[in-house]
Amino acid sequence: MTINNQFLFSLITAIFVGGAAGYLGSLMISKRMALVGDALGHVALPGIGLALLLGLNVSLGAFVFLLAGVLLIWFLEKKTFLPTETLVGVIFVLSLALGFLITPQPELLEALIGDISKVSLLDTTLSIILSIFVLYVINKIYPKIMLASISEDLATVNRINISRYNLIYLLVISVIVALGVKVVGSLLIGALVIIPAAASRLISSNMRQYIFWSGLFGVFSCVFGILLSGVIKLAVGPLIILVCTLFFAVCLILKKTHN
Repeated sequence: MTINNQFLFSLITAIFVGGAAGYLGSLMISKRMALVGDALGHVALPGIGLALLLGLNVSLGAFVFLLAGVLLIWFLEKKTFLPTETLVGVIFVLSLALGFLITPQPELLEALIGDISKVSLLDTTLSIILSIFVLYVINKIYPKIMLASISEDLATVNRINISRYNLIYLLVISVIVALGVKVVGSLLIGALVIIPAAASRLISSNMRQYIFWSGLFGVFSCVFGILLSGVIKLAVGPLIILVCTLFFAVCLILKKTHN
């Protein structure tokens, strides 16, 4: 495989995952669950560690543990009536402890900040398909999730099964987190989901603009982060998050200037 092909795979993967992550972030901020993506990134750590030990795909390992974690959170939410973010926090701490015990020390840094240079053609293809699927699902559940977050009684009157949609919502987050661990790692995936959406919220005057710019900032952050990494030869994951933060700072300045 040539370096050019590898670079192309990395770029395409990051574009689709970044765009889907930014779009998802707009829903998470609107639902006031901005930190859930970050916490679920840590839930993926034991799966990443186990995949590295067995020589398996890290995204697959991450998703298996995320799926188990999400189902446990959903089940406990129904039984205990505790808020989702509270249960995510409990599972997050447990997973983080297990992850540090399981993950081999030489590969721990890769698990935490990702290594997109290792993506294959198969990884890229799956990232494209799953990112498009996630975008489609979010588009379908967006209004129902928002209505439920505003008023559960109103959602019930409109025959919205809140429990089912919360499960779909958590599963969608899990898919993006599993895909994102190769881009920015389990430690930084929460930032890739939240910061582009936070930047978008500062400059958007309506929901359509908010969703559009959230996805676009996610894409731009990944593209510029990869290009910058090629120039200064530093890790891609942290550079992507730095670019995200730069977009946020620029949007903050524009908002203050406009006001």
